[in-house]
Amino acid sequence: MYSPPRKAGPRRQQPKYTGKIRLNVGDTVRVIAGKDKGKVGPVTRILPHEGKVVVEGVNIVIKHQKPRNQGNAAQSQQGGRVELAAPLHVAKVQLVDPADNNKTTRIGIRIDADGTRVRIAKKSGGVIDNG
Repeated sequence: MYSPPRKAGPRRQQPKYTGKIRLNVGDTVRVIAGKDKGKVGPVTRILPHEGKVVVEGVNIVIKHQKPRNQGNAAQSQQGGRVELAAPLHVAKVQLVDPADNNKTTRIGIRIDADGTRVRIAKKSGGVIDNG
């Protein structure tokens, strides 16, 4: 059976990450998979639509940056090799629980009696500070 060729259209967008990211900026996490396995650091940025987090000092990549002029010499940016922390998938990191001897734990959500939403550590059951 004949089927006409498909028309060329715009590129399809990548599907957005549909999982829940329960980490917050400033949480201390440990990398559990990949080339930086075992490293610990604070979360500096969260990319919820990609399902990724940026951890300080982990997944370092070298970006070759071109020198830029911003109009005057005082604002010009020097070129060269710049080290950056690249995003990691959220499944590769796990929260470090300071109340439980710095062991890694998953994060749960509980509603307190006064109706506030708090994060809890699944292993120890303790409340995780939201700050």
